[in-house]
Amino acid sequence: MAVESQTGEGGSVDADDRRLEALDPQPLLTRDYEMRPSLVYERLRQRHGAVAPVDLLGVPAWLVLGYKESLEVLQDDDGWPKGLENWRARSEGRVPADWPLGPSLEVNHVLIQGGAGYKPLRTAWDTALRPFQDPRHAQAKRLKAAVTACADDLITLVGQAGGTGLADLSAQFSRPLPLMAASHLLGFPGSQGDDALMDMWRVLDAGPDAEPALERLLAALADLAAQKLENPGDDFPSYLLAAHPGLTLDELARELFMLLGMTSDHVGILISNTVVEVLSGEGSIRASLSAGMVRETMNRVVMRKPPLVNFVPRFAAKDTPLGNYTIRAGDPVWVSSAAAHADPVFAGHAATNTTVSTRAHLSWGAGRRQCPARELASTIAAVGVGRLFERFIDLELALPVDQLPWRSSPFMRGLRSLPVRYTLAPTPEPSTAELAETDLVGEATTEPGMAGSAVRDRSARQRSSLWRYLTGLIRTGR
Repeated sequence: MAVESQTGEGGSVDADDRRLEALDPQPLLTRDYEMRPSLVYERLRQRHGAVAPVDLLGVPAWLVLGYKESLEVLQDDDGWPKGLENWRARSEGRVPADWPLGPSLEVNHVLIQGGAGYKPLRTAWDTALRPFQDPRHAQAKRLKAAVTACADDLITLVGQAGGTGLADLSAQFSRPLPLMAASHLLGFPGSQGDDALMDMWRVLDAGPDAEPALERLLAALADLAAQKLENPGDDFPSYLLAAHPGLTLDELARELFMLLGMTSDHVGILISNTVVEVLSGEGSIRASLSAGMVRETMNRVVMRKPPLVNFVPRFAAKDTPLGNYTIRAGDPVWVSSAAAHADPVFAGHAATNTTVSTRAHLSWGAGRRQCPARELASTIAAVGVGRLFERFIDLELALPVDQLPWRSSPFMRGLRSLPVRYTLAPTPEPSTAELAETDLVGEATTEPGMAGSAVRDRSARQRSSLWRYLTGLIRTGR
């Protein structure tokens, strides 16, 4: 399949002309990619096979399309390490200083970092997240209760426009919910974190105010890091500092930025994508949700539409055969989970007519560098999806599924908006289980060192920039 890209009209070409730089890679991030990335992946697969040369905004890279080849790269940290210091073209000054993707890759946090510093940092992450990801821990129970409370608050706010109506579930629910959960996890005092959450939103949207928003956000996270160093609490930053005392405040702020940005965008997209798949009438997905299998519902969704479509780059440690090419030492290699899931080797074996799906998908990565917060993210998304379909007795898409507006980036793919028509169920009396969850959250306010509560003072929340924004969406009819 790669013959076309490796040979000219006169037959085979010199080996030097099969280098990445000499293959005339075609731009990946085109209008076609934004509209139908699956077609772009398939065209690349037909022309090049499991690995294809692409142009990422002026910089050549290898894109891994095959499922088997993706696993090979993801599971071999020694052969395909992370860390920009391994990038030959960058070391030789051939990556433009103003390359648009540079800022997102230059922030050296746990998802980017390579070398000797990664292992102790990852161990600290696993230690700090464990209380929030292990359902047996009180912190995990309180977090789940907090997410449930935030989800109910957001749904109730949507209902202020009336028991029936039109809403944008992306802006009014899917995006703010994981940000609010992350604020609880980070231990922002009171409603102070809402301003930071709005800045995170602006950064993710990459609009004209993204740069000043990023500066404010990093400053707020550095200030939060300083607070946790001075007065540790029952929260992720404090636990991370305890597990890795050598972190500077700047380094801690970068780790908090990664958790806030990656978790919020990934989870928000996962919630929206799950809602779309259920409402669009895909039989097996609707059946799994009806059976109470929310996690399996999401599992099937991420096989079809993973939020994280392309992972941050790895680099060949030495000249290595992969697919139909030999990847030269120092070449950047981007694994595409979306393309790997569409590979017939994988897609042909994924069950399409059962409610139980395979867990062999790559949405959280694979190998030792699999996403450290995958259980946390899955819990937040599952609570959000579950509460939506419990609180609304009717939901339907306000646009045909093929007309929903998508936003694509080199990393993520999600909806710009999710317009739905809804009918809200009457507000029930709280159940015994819900009252117990509320008690768990309430206990958090009385424990020494606990920075804030999920059940916030309503007047403080109404003064926050996030809540004013969400309320404004209702008033303007968006």
